[in-house]
Amino acid sequence: MTIGDELLIGQVVDTNSAWMGQQLNAIGLRVHQITSVSDNEQHILDALFEASKRSSLVLITGGLGPTKDDITKKTLCKYFNVGMRFDGSAYENVARIFRERGREVTETNRSQAEVPENCITLNNQRGTAPGMWFEKEGVVYVSMPGVPTEMKGLMEHEVLPRLSQRFNVPPVLHRTILTQGIGESMLSDMLEGWEAALPAHMKLAYLPAAGMVRLRITAAGKLPELLRMELAHEEEKLLQIINEYVFGFDNDRLEAIVGKLLTAAGNTLSTAESCTGGYIAHRVTAIPGSSAYFKGSIISYSNDIKTSLLDVPKEMLEKHGAVSESVVRCMAEQVRIKLRTDYSIAASGIAGPTGATDEKPLGLVWIAVSGPQGTETRKLQLGTGRERVIHETALYALNLLRHIMMKVQSG
Repeated sequence: MTIGDELLIGQVVDTNSAWMGQQLNAIGLRVHQITSVSDNEQHILDALFEASKRSSLVLITGGLGPTKDDITKKTLCKYFNVGMRFDGSAYENVARIFRERGREVTETNRSQAEVPENCITLNNQRGTAPGMWFEKEGVVYVSMPGVPTEMKGLMEHEVLPRLSQRFNVPPVLHRTILTQGIGESMLSDMLEGWEAALPAHMKLAYLPAAGMVRLRITAAGKLPELLRMELAHEEEKLLQIINEYVFGFDNDRLEAIVGKLLTAAGNTLSTAESCTGGYIAHRVTAIPGSSAYFKGSIISYSNDIKTSLLDVPKEMLEKHGAVSESVVRCMAEQVRIKLRTDYSIAASGIAGPTGATDEKPLGLVWIAVSGPQGTETRKLQLGTGRERVIHETALYALNLLRHIMMKVQSG
C-alpha cells in the first residue's frame, strides 16, 4: 500500500511497489494486490482493513514525514487502538543524522522518534523516520518511508531478513528470456506445443513492450536446486524453437550485449541518425565503458546535413527521398568512413505525427548496419506513436548489429 496524494494525481510515479514486488517474489512471497491511497485517514483505515482480509502481510510506504500532511503514524495508532511512545533508539538515529549535517534537532524532527506503542521499530540508516513492524490477528504490517532510498535500505537490512524468518514459503524461481524482432502472437504460435507440455508447477508469461517481448518462465513448489535444473531444461527446449529471436536473459540490455561483442572483437562503432535524433547513440553511451568502442555520431536530421557532413548526393535525396534504402545505406557507409570505425548504424524514418505520404506512411523506417563484410539494410513498418517508433528503431538497429557481429564471430 502506497500512501500519498502525489501518487494519485500523477506527480510522483510509484516505483516502490515494483521494486518491492521483485524482492518479495525472490524470497517466495507472492503479491496479491497493490493499492495507492490518498492522505486521508478514513481511506487509509479502509484500505488497511480490506488488506487484512486477503493477506497475511501488508507493506505500507509513505506518510511518515514530520509535517502535518504526513498522517500515517496517527492513523496506524487509530487502526490498532493504541497511543504513541517515544523511542530512544529512533531518536538517537535522528540526532546522528542531524549531527552529521551540522544541524540541531528541532522539536518537529524530534517527533519522528514518536511511534505507535505496539510496534517494533526498525532502524532507518538512510533517514530520520524509523520503520515500524506490527502484528495483529496473524497479519504482519510493516510501515516504511516513501522515499525510495530509505525504503530500500529498510527492506534490505531489516524487513526482508525478518520476513524470511517469519514466513515459511516454498521457493519461486523465474527465468526471463528477452526477444526482439517478433511479436507476441507469433511467439505464442511457435511455442504452443512447448507451452502445453510444461509441468503443472511451471508456467509461461508473455510480457510485450515496445520493440521486444519478454518471456518469463516461473517455477514453484519444489526444492530450489531441482527447480533450477528443471528451469534450465525447459529453457533449453524453448531456445531450440526461437533462438534466432533471443538476444538476452533476465536484466540484460541489448546495448550492453552489443558493447560486449564490440569489446571482445576489439571493434569500434559510430552512428548516423535522422529520425532517432541521437537516441541510438544515447543507448550505446549509457553503458559504462562505452568510450572504449563508441567513437561518435552524426545526427543528420536535415537533408542539408546529410549532404554536407555525410556526402549523401542531392540527386539521391531528390530521387528516393531521405527515408529510403539508398540514403540510409549511404549514411551508414559514410559515417563509418568519416569516423573511422569498424561498424556503423544508420536510421532514417517518419516518426510522425506529420510527414507521411501515401507511398511513405507513418512509422516507415529504414535502418542500415555497415561493417567490414558490407552493408545490410532493413525496412521497418512500426506504426504510429513518435516515441515508440524512435524506441523500436533503436532496438531493431542494435539487434541487426548484434546478428551481424555474431555471424562474423562464429565464422
